[in-house]
Amino acid sequence: MTAYQADIAHFDGTDTQIIGISVDSAPSNKRFAEDLKLTFPLLSDFSKKVSEQYGILNSERGTAMRTTYVVDKQGIIRHIEQGMVAIDPTGAKQMCSMLKEGK
Repeated sequence: MTAYQADIAHFDGTDTQIIGISVDSAPSNKRFAEDLKLTFPLLSDFSKKVSEQYGILNSERGTAMRTTYVVDKQGIIRHIEQGMVAIDPTGAKQMCSMLKEGK
C-alpha cells in the first residue's frame, strides 16, 4: 500500500483510481489507512464475497491472496499480479500508462 501511495502522482496522471480491498473489518482498514496516510480508499470485504468471486480467497485461512488488478473504464480486467510481485506497483503503472495511451 505504501508503494502505491508513494506513486499516487503517476496514477493520478494516468487518470487512474487506486482502490484497496481487504478482508479485514472496516474499522481495522480505517485505522490501517490512517497509519499509512493513504489518500485512496481502502474498502472492506469482511464477508469475503468479493475475494471469493475473484478466485483469490483462501477459505481455510480466511485470507485473500495479495492481488493487484488493473481494470479499464469498461470494467475489463487488463492486468493481474499476484503474490509478492503485487506489492510493487511497477506493472500496474505500466499498464495504466498503456491504457491512457490507448494501447
